[in-house]
Order: sequence, then C-alpha cells, then structure tokens
Amino acid sequence: MSVATRNGTSPVDAPVAPPRVVRQRRVRPGLLGLAVLLIALGGLGSAFAVTSVRATGSYLAVARAVEVGSVVRADDLMSVQVAGGQGLEPVPASRLADVIGMRAAVALAPGSLLTMAQLTDDPLLGPGQQQLALGLRAAQVPAPKLRPGDQVLLVSTPSNDSGKSSSSGGTRFTATVTDAVSTDGRDEVVVYLALAIRDVPAVVALAAQDRIAVVLTKAA
Repeated sequence: MSVATRNGTSPVDAPVAPPRVVRQRRVRPGLLGLAVLLIALGGLGSAFAVTSVRATGSYLAVARAVEVGSVVRADDLMSVQVAGGQGLEPVPASRLADVIGMRAAVALAPGSLLTMAQLTDDPLLGPGQQQLALGLRAAQVPAPKLRPGDQVLLVSTPSNDSGKSSSSGGTRFTATVTDAVSTDGRDEVVVYLALAIRDVPAVVALAAQDRIAVVLTKAA
C-alpha cells in the first residue's frame, strides 16, 4: 500500500496493519452438562404433568340427596370416572362396602364426590341412653321434618284431670332424635329419641297421658 505525498515527492509505502484474530470462547464442559441436565428435567416434568392430567380413576359420587344423620345405602351412591383429582380425597369405588351403613355427617348433594370426612360411624345412641318411640300429631312436631342428630327438649304439660292451673314450667328432659317416620294415611309422626335411662320412665308415663311437648333446640 502506498501513500501520495505533497510537493511531488514519490509515494511512500505505509505500514500494513496485521489482521485481527478473533479468539474463540472455550465452552466449559461443566456448563454444557448443566444445560443438558436442565433440559432433561424440564422434559420429565412436562411428561409427569401430562400423565397426571390424563390419569383417571373410579371414585364414589352421590347419586341422590342424603340428609344429615341418614344411613348411606348402596343406591345413594354411584361410581364415576374422574381425571386428575389432584388435591381431592374422594373415596375409591372399591371401598363401596366400607361406606355402606355409615351415616352422613353433613348433607350429601347429588353429583358431588364422596369423601370420608362427610361420613361418620359414631352411634346416635350413646352410653347411658335408651331409645324411645314417641308418637306425635303433625301439629306437635316442632319442624317440618326432624332429622337424626337434632337435639330436642321434652316438656311436660299440665294435667287437665285436677282442674287446677299449674304455675310450674313443667319438667324438662333433653333428648336426641335418632329417626323420624311419617305414618302412611295418618296425621302422625313417630319420633325415635335417645334420652338418659333415668328419664325414660317419666317420659313414658307423660306420653301415655298425652302430656309431652317437643321443642327443637338445635338442628343437626
């Protein structure tokens, strides 16, 4: 390469710059291995997520409404196929025999998956109690429908034989409803009650005289 000069002097050769050499970066084997490992783990995670979503199982669902305290029967339930189910604890269909005969701890709505937390096997008739059947006219029942687990108060009413008015508030007995059945063709409801053994004789005597009033104190 030459450079022209002033005053007519001959060209002078200019120094030639040497070419720049671009140094290549060295790839560290450790970083390359880490990148490969992360890609592999990501692929495994995606595969696991797809498998979890697509996985199905047979579980128990409520086929018809079951009231609180009612005994669960086979026709109250049905088997359904559920995909995923992450975070849920439904009862597997294979455990149908285990839940039949248990009572509903809460109201069971049709179409919902059944869980063990919704069921109980605690007896309504506790220790030191006896069961008593009490026939009531429909107008004497304190609620449109009494359910197992409802707590009631039995209050004695005054006797009309003596012709005297009583200022007493009457004798009171606490009881728990174990069942209530409406009789066919009759305006009567049979209420089954669990109450303390010591109270049974007095309640039986008052019921025979039609001197029992039932008050609902706490619904199940």
